[in-house]
Amino acid sequence: MKKIFLFFATVCVIVACDPTHEKISNDGHITVKELMDNTIVTADVADNGQWGNVIYCTTSAPVNVTWNIGGKDFIGNYATRKMKVNRDDSGNYTDTKYTVYVNALCADGTKLLDSVIVTCQTITDPLQKIYIYGGDPEKEPPFSPGAWDAAAMRFSSTEGAHLPTIPDDVYFGLKTLIFDISDADGVDLKVMNGWWSNTYYDHVVWKDGLNELQITETMAKECAKGGEGRDLDLMLYGGTMTLKSVYYEE
Repeated sequence: MKKIFLFFATVCVIVACDPTHEKISNDGHITVKELMDNTIVTADVADNGQWGNVIYCTTSAPVNVTWNIGGKDFIGNYATRKMKVNRDDSGNYTDTKYTVYVNALCADGTKLLDSVIVTCQTITDPLQKIYIYGGDPEKEPPFSPGAWDAAAMRFSSTEGAHLPTIPDDVYFGLKTLIFDISDADGVDLKVMNGWWSNTYYDHVVWKDGLNELQITETMAKECAKGGEGRDLDLMLYGGTMTLKSVYYEE
């Protein structure tokens, strides 16, 4: 596996660059061009030359930066994230595009924004499954929640019927939870918290297989024990399903 260097631009272009040679304004303000001239993205490349699935971002510009990589924010002059690469019906990897945004705040308060589309084509660093439930089917067996049973899929080791409390780092890391279900028939569910005080997603339809649920900042603030401690809670309005496991990837 090798690395290449990319400037932020409308397309990805392989270039050689020494950012220290770029002249930077010293009056507390820089231009978008100065920001981009001193900002690079490093992407992994497979031995066959295809784009890999790891995106790295860094800047030497004198600004405070928030990166958004595939929909998730990272604060600091450096950020990295492993990405998912889609497959076709035959199981082969397909080009999977992600937009990376760089949001910069200059010393004088000026805000700058630019973006680049990165195409991932193959896996160079596999995502690892981190199980919240179902990693050991004997200890955490599949179960079928009933309609209007708010305890069945409440993520609480004390208030829930099956699912454990989600760690704070999962909430505040804004992970994407993946639910592996089977026997789905007319699934219609509500995503809320255990206090019924907020609805995050409503009338969600799930099918057999893998179904994703994105944790948001609001969900983290309200559901994490280090927040308001209200617990993430999923409840069926109707339909039937069997929940086999819940995990995220990183």
